[in-house]
Amino acid sequence: MKRRRTLHRKWIPGWRSRSESLCQGRREWKGVLFLIPSILGTGGFIFLPFLDVIRRSFFRASGNGFVGLENYVSVLRNEAFLRAVKNTAKFMAVCLPLLLLLSLLAAVVVGQVLKISGILKTGFLIPMAVPAASAVVFFRLVFDRNGWLNGMLEAFGGEAQDWLASDSAFAVLTACYIWKNLGYDMILWLAGLSAIPKEQYEAARVQGAGEMQCFRYITLPQLAETGFVTALLSFINAFRVFREAYLIAGDYPHESIYMLQHLFNNWFTNLDIQKMTAAAVMLVLITGGVLLGNDICTEYMRRRDERRG
Repeated sequence: MKRRRTLHRKWIPGWRSRSESLCQGRREWKGVLFLIPSILGTGGFIFLPFLDVIRRSFFRASGNGFVGLENYVSVLRNEAFLRAVKNTAKFMAVCLPLLLLLSLLAAVVVGQVLKISGILKTGFLIPMAVPAASAVVFFRLVFDRNGWLNGMLEAFGGEAQDWLASDSAFAVLTACYIWKNLGYDMILWLAGLSAIPKEQYEAARVQGAGEMQCFRYITLPQLAETGFVTALLSFINAFRVFREAYLIAGDYPHESIYMLQHLFNNWFTNLDIQKMTAAAVMLVLITGGVLLGNDICTEYMRRRDERRG
């Protein structure tokens, strides 16, 4: 009788473990079922069309003549493409570091000023709620040939100029982009700052560390992952600056703000399919390389922190 009870007690945990594993497997399959509509939509409307874009980049626009890399060579020799790549790369090189630095500074200031931090956060986030067209109207009112800035310059004896039709157009577009995205990046930095334990700052101050030392040796090292994420999202958002550039100066703006999006828009209007598909494939490869490099750097930083820990 005792032997039967022992066997019965041993059998119950095994039955429970198998039952729990089955339930967990069912829950995982339910999660996959919820993802199926998104996977089908992404595959049907994004992945498969892009595969067709890759195929078309090796053919003529009309007919089925295979031309190999001729479309890619034609794009690389195109003067407008080279100018657009140069301007886009310049915009990224100038705007991204400036945006990350200013948003981090704003996050530190907002985090220190506790009494009015809510008001400051709202003020920085207001540009995100303003439509792009409304923001561009404001910038045109300020920087137009007959705008407010030229009116002020003439009032004080200065000389008016056409800001949007000169090299100054790049600075105007940069200011518009930073004003629009500063609040978003600031919130990301604030999330990273809030994850740093306050006890570390208190212990450092007890040992005589100043504010700059705390920021350098405590804040910055622990904001590395947040910085990677913020830089990545800012990099992606920078490709959407076409709206502002298009609304400010139209299809053919000043050459300093002629971006890749302008080029694709003009090629699409002219039905220059072979160039557009080849340029799109090259752009995806470059963007994918940047994202892959970001993942490699993030993984390297994580493993380095694990070894130190």
